[in-house]
Amino acid sequence: MPQLVVSVEGVEIKHVHLQKDRTTLGRRPHNDIVFDNMLVSGEHCVFEFQGIADVYIEDLGSTNGTYINGQMIKSRQLLHDNDIIAIGNFKVQFLASSMPDKPNPEKQTAAMSLDALGLPGTSGTMLASLKVLSGTSAGLEVPVVKAVMTFGQPDVAVVAISHRRDGYYVARMSGNTTPTLNGKPIGTQAVLLAHNDVLNLAGTEMEFLLRDR
Repeated sequence: MPQLVVSVEGVEIKHVHLQKDRTTLGRRPHNDIVFDNMLVSGEHCVFEFQGIADVYIEDLGSTNGTYINGQMIKSRQLLHDNDIIAIGNFKVQFLASSMPDKPNPEKQTAAMSLDALGLPGTSGTMLASLKVLSGTSAGLEVPVVKAVMTFGQPDVAVVAISHRRDGYYVARMSGNTTPTLNGKPIGTQAVLLAHNDVLNLAGTEMEFLLRDR
């Protein structure tokens, strides 16, 4: 199944499997893929299936344009495996196919509603996000919307942030570069996150934020 791997400043923030004949992307919430950033138009572009496995992309008259491998597209265009799509501050890698996910407890946990987690009076009842502090995407906030989310760049530095009953925890997953939390190395043992903690993933700094629901 074709998929999109979304990253900001080299940090992966989202994986999207293209399951529909038509998948829209834009800033407005009615889109299938929402990028909440002013550089992204309300209805920015669309991905369309044709035939058995071909995926086309078309810009929908966006203000800042849609780029493939550094070139602005001006008409409907066929995507090829590993094409890099640039939309505002976001980089989107197109993968023509992906291995089917193997069932495991983590996948089931990630599908749980966050409303079912959190005890009154703890950080587990609050909404979390990561705010990019460095690079051209400084100021961009990425919400933590699943019980388990991974952030980082494969083979470089990847961490997992998990939402538990008593708060949000971070742990190192993989990569050749050791991520840090407030300047200290992050290990495989999960560490409780606090408001304004700063994560560093191979040079990209992100601030952990907590807000009341």
